[in-house]
Amino acid sequence: MDRRDTSVTLPWMGAGTELLTRAVDALPDDALRAPSALPGWSRAHVVAHVARNAEALMRLASWARTGVETPMYRSREHRAAEIESSAQAPVAVLRAELASTAAELDNALASLDDTTWWSEVRSALGRPIPAAEIPWMRVREVWLHAVDLDAGISVAEIAPDVVDSLLDDSTGTLSAAEGCPAAVLTPTDRERTWALGPESDRPVQVRGAAAQVLGWLVGRTGGEGVDAVTADGDPVPVPAPPRWL
Repeated sequence: MDRRDTSVTLPWMGAGTELLTRAVDALPDDALRAPSALPGWSRAHVVAHVARNAEALMRLASWARTGVETPMYRSREHRAAEIESSAQAPVAVLRAELASTAAELDNALASLDDTTWWSEVRSALGRPIPAAEIPWMRVREVWLHAVDLDAGISVAEIAPDVVDSLLDDSTGTLSAAEGCPAAVLTPTDRERTWALGPESDRPVQVRGAAAQVLGWLVGRTGGEGVDAVTADGDPVPVPAPPRWL
């Protein structure tokens, strides 16, 4: 999948936002203060992060539309402080901001046209990208953070096409990371494979349903439903991939 194909990524973004919002709406107020699946973060932190991320992506949309440079965040420190502060807001405010910022991001993206979609902006890490990648950036956020809420949504509920595109994205990024193991990801419910890490004549094969392989690869599971074998078929421990994003 071309991550710049907004005819695909915008509907994925909407579906992921709906999944996440539905999960948050179903939680009692006190449950939002309980721990999420992300170390050190409550569910309120996850909700706050997603809302602030929508605002950050709106800044990129504004940059693309106006040509006035508006980075996603002032700094990593400011981003962290903003999330921490937002997470302490009343639950009603968190719920409202999750919905309102998602709607505002939809409107900001709807204002882009065939020309401004291709205006160059920069990701939070400083990578030059066309604005057409903004919806894909949001797709990653809403689908994976729906799982991170630890509110009953598992990686198995991520849409299959989104799973495959996340595998494309994460294997590409992680393969360049220091210490990445050489492996071939061979989902049992797919006809294709994904290469991970440096080239090797005898890479380990990591097997399991595609969603479970993704969960292992991006640190959303402990490797449940995944196993590994050598090129000769001998079982080996599942390797540990580097941290993604």
